[in-house]
Amino acid sequence: MASHPDLTGFRALSFDCYGTLIDWERGLTEDFAPLLARLPDSHPFRSRPLLALQRFDEVSMRLEAEHPRMPYPANLSLSFRAVAAELGVDDDDDDDDDDDDDDNDAKAVVAAAAAAVAEGPGRWPAFPDTVAALARLGRRYKLAVLSNVDEASIARAAAGPLRAGGGPQGFRGFDAVYTAERIGSYKPDRANFGFLREAARRDLGADAGAGELLHVARSLVADHVPAKEAGLPSVWIARGGDRPEGYGLGGNLEELKAAGKLGFGWTFQTLGEFAEEVERQFAEKERREAEGGR
Repeated sequence: MASHPDLTGFRALSFDCYGTLIDWERGLTEDFAPLLARLPDSHPFRSRPLLALQRFDEVSMRLEAEHPRMPYPANLSLSFRAVAAELGVDDDDDDDDDDDDDDNDAKAVVAAAAAAVAEGPGRWPAFPDTVAALARLGRRYKLAVLSNVDEASIARAAAGPLRAGGGPQGFRGFDAVYTAERIGSYKPDRANFGFLREAARRDLGADAGAGELLHVARSLVADHVPAKEAGLPSVWIARGGDRPEGYGLGGNLEELKAAGKLGFGWTFQTLGEFAEEVERQFAEKERREAEGGR
């Protein structure tokens, strides 16, 4: 008897990338370190860097909604600079006080960190379970990415931390990649999931209306809320987000549940656990079919 609802009837999986496959909170935390180091020891962002990341994410999502065609690296850079300005670490290029060495140093720190954040999506590390899990899932389904990034960033990630390889049993790469740059809007805009439904049928042979497409994501706000609105079944890769201390950048689970905005049918802590359950279910199905054919 399956411990989860049936997963063997889907033809394709669509994935959020950053937060689900790529450990972007870890990457952002490292990129924010030079900025946070300039704050007083008593500042709450020093002891809880996640608070800075959450403020950054708020600014970034606002810019995504207001400027849906802004390239993602520009969004990241501007969002970082906005947080730096809020913290009083000012990099205003119009300030001509060249005698203030500390001010000049702060500008240099912010400029370098903003540049690092902007190119982070191609560099931030994958979770340890990601590539091996994708290899296993790719033997059962077509795989696609639906990501809030630009084409160049996702290409660098695919060639770097998400690199395919490892022979016939390794990860063979994604069958399709759909970015915010290509679509012209950012998740959670409904247009992104409408695009996904049509593209999956065309490119992957997976009819979302017939229940053949399954969305896999960590972010509740950016993925699971609009997936429910679009009528897509989804898998939550929680990565600790089922506990208040682990909500991170994915959204507040209890608030969204209470509002009736979530509809995911499966929950796993990691992508590796999801892949294991998929293998278990397919093996059980194949065993039953073999026994029935005797």
